[in-house]
Amino acid sequence: MKNFWVILSVVIVILILLLSSVLYQVRETETVIVTRFGDPVRPETEPGLKFKWPKPIEVVYRFDSRSRLFDDIPEEETTTAGGEPIIVKSYAVWAIVDPGRFLTSVKDVKSAEDTLGTLLRNAQNSVIGKHYFSEFVNTDPAKTQFEKIENEIATEISDKALKEYGIAIKTVGIKQLNVPKDVTTKVFDRMKADRTRKKESILAEGRAEAERIMSDAQAKQKELLAVAARQAQAIRAEGDAQAAQYYEMLEENPVLAMFLRNLDTLKTILAEKTTIILGVETEPIDLLKGIPDLESKQKSSQAGK
Repeated sequence: MKNFWVILSVVIVILILLLSSVLYQVRETETVIVTRFGDPVRPETEPGLKFKWPKPIEVVYRFDSRSRLFDDIPEEETTTAGGEPIIVKSYAVWAIVDPGRFLTSVKDVKSAEDTLGTLLRNAQNSVIGKHYFSEFVNTDPAKTQFEKIENEIATEISDKALKEYGIAIKTVGIKQLNVPKDVTTKVFDRMKADRTRKKESILAEGRAEAERIMSDAQAKQKELLAVAARQAQAIRAEGDAQAAQYYEMLEENPVLAMFLRNLDTLKTILAEKTTIILGVETEPIDLLKGIPDLESKQKSSQAGK
């Protein structure tokens, strides 16, 4: 009985060793390449339990398929299209997408990042040399072209990284941008001159706008004065016409004219809340007693003449 358990244990161990030599697991964060006698034959990217021939027939190589940040590149001085020197430090986010090509070309992550660093430096120098300094440093943020420049660097290295090394470039960016001291002074002087030009331009526009507003105001003033003069002339003409009627009425019937004058005066007095103590015989208060006999007053006036 004791021999049976020993034999069973040995068989189980042998089975475990046999299964471990022909089975392997692919994790979700891994990409796997299987080689047969040293040649890549089968990439595996789907997670799960997989079968292979035992070593040395087939060998499994595992790589992390998650994105990696590579920024271990030193600052490097390069020249813009206008000849201004700038100091740039770039970075790249990359991932292994073709494990077979990656294994045969660079073999491991360290070698891959060394190769990627060379590609990145060459690309950044080439692309920056096509752009002017004002596209990196400018008082107007709308004129800076960082995103465009970063996309151009990524485009320049993406195809080669994928086709030759099995690497996908996710993102490329400029991590740090410095300017040499002698260039910094020139940049500040240029920025100061730009601001001075903008200030003068704004002041000139303000003066032009002020002159336009003043001209419009003077034109409106003349127009309003002309309208007021016409209205005053019309009022004077109307007053003269009314006065002429009163003069004519006064000549024809002085009593009626005086009556109408007293009536207008009484309207004016009664329109206000005014307290006046006068005799009832005082003109024009006597009108409150009743309408006078204009005809008799007219005859007495004519008889007096």
